Amino acid sequence: MSSEAAAGEAKTQGYEFEQMNLQVGGRIQFITHRSIKPVQHFSTIIGWLKDEYLIVKVPFENGAPIALHENDKLTIRVFSGVNVCAFPCTVERVFGRPLFYAHLSFPRNIQGTSLRAAMRVKVDIPAQVGCDDGSSLSVFLVNLSVSGALIESKRKLPQDEGVVDLTFTLLSQPGQRQVRIGARALIRNMTMLKPASADAEEVFSYGVQFVDLDPVHYTMLQNLTYEALIADRQKIV
Repeated sequence: MSSEAAAGEAKTQGYEFEQMNLQVGGRIQFITHRSIKPVQHFSTIIGWLKDEYLIVKVPFENGAPIALHENDKLTIRVFSGVNVCAFPCTVERVFGRPLFYAHLSFPRNIQGTSLRAAMRVKVDIPAQVGCDDGSSLSVFLVNLSVSGALIESKRKLPQDEGVVDLTFTLLSQPGQRQVRIGARALIRNMTMLKPASADAEEVFSYGVQFVDLDPVHYTMLQNLTYEALIADRQKIV
């Protein structure tokens, strides 16, 4: 399955503007169509006047604002909870230095698809697993979703089933602030990965399911998925 298909798609359907649940300051994918191949940039929602126009930041590239002109055709893609929505629009007015923002035509034809609830993102995050016997083991998270994770360890966990304590750190936007995540996780399966060469060590892989994840941490994991969707779909498992 391609990474685009891995975005896990229910059937595309029409959405009303309110269903996108746009947020001021929210990140959007900003796609221009001035060349044969569409070019993707990233921007931020500043605001909107209902049924009139959207206000967005002009995307920057290599430290400078991209060239943007009135009547340029765009596609805007936004993440809204468990949906990815996209709509065509045109540039109505561009405001340059020092604010660099633009008015876009108001969304009329909005199409969206639902994301898989447990879409996973490839990661490489150090973590700690606390077991029932009081022991703690350093591991790595190799993928994450809002529902669970895949853990790899060079040492076998003291337990192959039951619930463990999993702690790791994520970066919160904006500001790249480190947030420590603590979650109870149910071990669903264990696999021993054979080494690819004779001098390599075996690796133990554990699939875990989060139990009663903190709503704030759930939102952060949703945002991690969103960032992967709009910035690097190769990370989607």
